[in-house]
Amino acid sequence: MPPREDDMKIQLSDHFTCSKLLRFTLPSIVMMVFTSIYGVVDGFFVSNFVGKTPFTAVNFIYPVIMILGCVGFMFGTGGGALIAKTLGEGKPERANHIFSLIVYTAAACGVVLGTVGVVLVRPIAAALGAQGELLENSVIYARVILAALPAFILQFEFQCLFATAGKPTLGLMVTVAAGCTNMALDALFVAVLRWGLVGAAAATALSQAVGGIVPLVYFARPNSSLLRLGRTGFDGKALARTCANGSSELMSNISGSLVSMLFNAQLLRYAGEDGVAAYGVLMYVSMVFLAVSIGYAVGSAPAVGYHYGAQDHQELRGLRRRSTAIVAVASVAMFAAGQLLARPLSLLFVGYDPDLLELTAQAFFIFSFAFLFSGFAIFGSSFFTALNNGLVSAAISFLRTLVFQVTAVLIFPLIWGVDGIWLSIVAAEALAAAVTAAFLWALRKKYRY
Repeated sequence: MPPREDDMKIQLSDHFTCSKLLRFTLPSIVMMVFTSIYGVVDGFFVSNFVGKTPFTAVNFIYPVIMILGCVGFMFGTGGGALIAKTLGEGKPERANHIFSLIVYTAAACGVVLGTVGVVLVRPIAAALGAQGELLENSVIYARVILAALPAFILQFEFQCLFATAGKPTLGLMVTVAAGCTNMALDALFVAVLRWGLVGAAAATALSQAVGGIVPLVYFARPNSSLLRLGRTGFDGKALARTCANGSSELMSNISGSLVSMLFNAQLLRYAGEDGVAAYGVLMYVSMVFLAVSIGYAVGSAPAVGYHYGAQDHQELRGLRRRSTAIVAVASVAMFAAGQLLARPLSLLFVGYDPDLLELTAQAFFIFSFAFLFSGFAIFGSSFFTALNNGLVSAAISFLRTLVFQVTAVLIFPLIWGVDGIWLSIVAAEALAAAVTAAFLWALRKKYRY
């Protein structure tokens, strides 16, 4: 039964003006930004209360954790696109069947991957170059986080599926609750009780439990959303389409994590542990900026998928045009903010070390040019996912997060030294935006957007 009008003022079937599109996607944007902010708080407490080497260890091993956790994004984005299309076709029972299947499958994957990760994290960290104290800190932090991996995966998945269920505001509330849990426990465990890295990891793991388990309980009970967990059966075709649709997000996160490992290796070579620490600050802060683009992409995708399923080409065309304009304005605003806040944000994390502060501020000043381009590729990849074209979506993500960045980060430092590492990110984002524009132009007649 569809939700009442007072439960959901904006529905997927509506006509979306710019104003309505922004209101519909705002909860997803705020949700992603808030998720990034409490990640920044995590880094702040470790850096200022535990030390530079533990902070470096967190940033060194976190890409490995993200490779496993991003399975949730694959099921959330890929499944969300299929569910939205199915709802647009007027098949709510089928949509709930798919919804239940992908949630249960994601949880099972979390158990398996978490167990494997706990066992293999030490040899993986050692193979990546960690030694001594850096190795031990990396293993301690990762094992605590990996124990909560099923909830971590579900949290990522539900962040995407709340919008598909017509409840983006509720998704925001759950994320805020998880974020407040993390920040409060960080302050208690790290700053007050002085539990060090174990405390920081425990705070994160418990916050992920809130973000993953609370939605599970909500959807398992009678609710006013479009979706509810229930009995389901194995549907290989639906799972295959979900994985294909979400392959771009999976590829994006895996590639991003692999590239982060390569960046860390290059930075250890050109700037030592200070370079890895500076990159850690850069990634923490940039996540907040990029979360705006990711949140908009996640929030708008269900509307795109619904109208694609309903074959409403005029509305689909409007969504593409308005989204392009919104992304352009946001990109310029984020670039300006990055230029202005490069030093103040660096001071917040590493103000205790003058040399590291200068390195970090310079890195962020250069990196902020990437904000001019990144939003277009992020939206373009999500747009094609919503159109159930996982191949094109994956191609954009693969080129953006792996091919372009790996090529640039191997070549640019030979010319510009450590600054070349930061410039390689800008070049990769610019090339990805150009590729996205080419795909949108080439496929405009096929999808009639």
